[in-house]
Amino acid sequence: MKKINCLLILFISLVAIGWAQPTEQLIKVVITPNHEKWECNVGDASNFKISVLRNGVAVKNIKVVYQIGPERMKPFVIDSLQMSEGSFTTANYSMKEPGFLRCLVTTTWQNKQYKNLVTIGYDMEKIQPTVTKPADFDAFWQKAKEELSNIPLDTKLTLLQDKSSSLTNVYQVNLQSYGASRLYGILCVPKKPGKYPAILQVPGAGIRPYNPDLEIADKGIIVFTIGIHGIPVNLEPSVYNDLNAGALKGYFFFNANNKDKFYYKRVYMGCIRANDFIMSLPEFDGERLAVSGNSQGGALSIVTASLDKRVKYLAAIHPALCDLTGYFNNRAGGWPHFFDNNNLPLYNNKDVINTLSYFDVVNFAKTLKTEGYYTWGFNDETCPPTSMYAAYNSINAQKSTAVYLETGHWFYPEQKMQFNNWLIKKLKE
Repeated sequence: MKKINCLLILFISLVAIGWAQPTEQLIKVVITPNHEKWECNVGDASNFKISVLRNGVAVKNIKVVYQIGPERMKPFVIDSLQMSEGSFTTANYSMKEPGFLRCLVTTTWQNKQYKNLVTIGYDMEKIQPTVTKPADFDAFWQKAKEELSNIPLDTKLTLLQDKSSSLTNVYQVNLQSYGASRLYGILCVPKKPGKYPAILQVPGAGIRPYNPDLEIADKGIIVFTIGIHGIPVNLEPSVYNDLNAGALKGYFFFNANNKDKFYYKRVYMGCIRANDFIMSLPEFDGERLAVSGNSQGGALSIVTASLDKRVKYLAAIHPALCDLTGYFNNRAGGWPHFFDNNNLPLYNNKDVINTLSYFDVVNFAKTLKTEGYYTWGFNDETCPPTSMYAAYNSINAQKSTAVYLETGHWFYPEQKMQFNNWLIKKLKE
């Protein structure tokens, strides 16, 4: 039973952080856009050829339901048809403003539903954020950092011999962090004496344990992988399951009406505290520090690099928490979607809107000076590309992107390899 629970928590964790890829299925819904690179200009016409395949052969006389419109917004059209010839091309549709046009198709075969989607970008480089930056934004975060600096690290390290490798020692770390909370993480340090670069790995959303990243650490890099919830990161899976279903369920909405008590204030400061710890390590070279993560971790990477000038490089995969107010402008906002139709009745008030303006990734992106690498896909239903481009287009620092069009809220192994290689190359220069 313990083994089954561990496998379950591993699967849930991989889905949460974007590692789990869609599984192969018997029935494949294929959508082919009329734009080869899935990009076009405002006003251009887009259509989609829809096919349903079984064993690589078009299925005839199967019913499909399709909808076309801006991502996560009311579609321009919802329709269905029986595809007598095995394929069908939609009418033309377009966008009047920069953004993304999505075609989502579902079909049913032997009582099982299958779906796919394709998303066309319209003048993505022209997408501008909707969130406003408070006049005291910088002062608010400077005060928080000053408060943090007065708190001692109180470092406690526990060697995890069973998780260490022949090249790397692995430790559980327990630090004093912001707001009287503790910060826990998994630290990898090369065994060979010397001075090394370091990566702070910040987590995607969820409550789960963490394992050492020996793939990177064994290359001679310090890796500090942190949790954000003030609990140890090597407990039994049942503990995290209980927290996820109970005390920490929906933590990303906690105290959203108060900028001083919002859940992410402690989280953002915890990331700075993690860098304080890295700086204290005798094995760290004192200069080459990077931060990386995906989804919530992508957001935390940008925020940390913006707040902490000690960070030299950042790498982010499909960052969350970007341009949260997009929904007020008839377009998708970022995860966790405070203002979509489901959440709007709960959070549409001036206190929440004001609080979130201090935590929106866009407002950190505007002053970011750190060189960064960013990767995502157009088909992301969790972190809409509109929201991510709103942040990316606000960055004036040196930056590069690797867009893997088909990916949703997951990534290819090759995509992750390119991501890691960029980080390693920068830290080894």
